[in-house]
Amino acid sequence: MSVQPVARLAVPAGMRQPLGCDAVAIPAEFGPQLLARLPRVGCVYEDGPRWWWIVPVDSDVALEWPPSAYYSRGALLPDSTREPVLVHRPEDPEGPGSAVPYTPPIPLYLALCRMAGAVPGWARAVRA
Repeated sequence: MSVQPVARLAVPAGMRQPLGCDAVAIPAEFGPQLLARLPRVGCVYEDGPRWWWIVPVDSDVALEWPPSAYYSRGALLPDSTREPVLVHRPEDPEGPGSAVPYTPPIPLYLALCRMAGAVPGWARAVRA
């Protein structure tokens, strides 16, 4: 049985999306700390229990996101109980229409692994 999405995260008007949009959800308790740790942050939303980070499409390729994270292709919200609220929007560094909504996925992944106490997939021991 599949769950039908209730909503899709809407990127603010005027932002370019050249790479398409997926999203990574994390528990809300990690949201403010993670936001403060990252050097560059795209659009971030919260819906109560989770914070959603916009990332480029296919940011899950070769990454095993920690169990506390939820990766959403197409930035679909599968069970949102309320409209997500935008809590962070990146600045337009070169004027209106130049900003993109993305948080770089590798720094997001590494910071989330650290906060969740998870070991990044490539740092695990290789078994022969």
